[in-house]
Amino acid sequence: MNSTSSPYRVIAVCTGNICRSPMAEMMLRAALEREGLDDVVAVDSAGTTGYEAGRPIDPRAARRLAVTQLASDQHVAREWMHSWFRERDLILALDIDHYAWLSQAAPDRESLEKIRMLRSFDPAMAGRDLLDQGIEDPWYGGIADFDAVWHQIHTALPGLVGHIKAAVAANLQLERQPH
Repeated sequence: MNSTSSPYRVIAVCTGNICRSPMAEMMLRAALEREGLDDVVAVDSAGTTGYEAGRPIDPRAARRLAVTQLASDQHVAREWMHSWFRERDLILALDIDHYAWLSQAAPDRESLEKIRMLRSFDPAMAGRDLLDQGIEDPWYGGIADFDAVWHQIHTALPGLVGHIKAAVAANLQLERQPH
């Protein structure tokens, strides 16, 4: 799937961009690479706050990712920029607070429609209340909490990759139509 246009852009959003959202970013990027979609989909992450901006990924998150050979040493936390509402195709909230914050900040209906809870792509969670779809912040916990985050993201990946595949295919169809 090669395209001459810009890639389909996905961003994962949590609070500080040092635990949940970089884990989601790296896990999704690896899943897309396995599907051969890494040349047409760009994935990144950000935090709703600037508390951790400039810092590396939490060492516990890095260790959990390393178990599956995902390197995270290049990650630098950053704060959400308002312009990304227009520049991203899919905005993944990791918890209900992020979903609410993004929804309130969205400048228009088009931007609002891009926001989804990451776990809404997990078949076991789809259709459930948004409160149930959240991924709790592991920062205050231990390695078991980071394992839980990894598993919650992991179970959503097949549905998320399927959604992205369909969106990329639809975009390619639109490009091929005569203007």
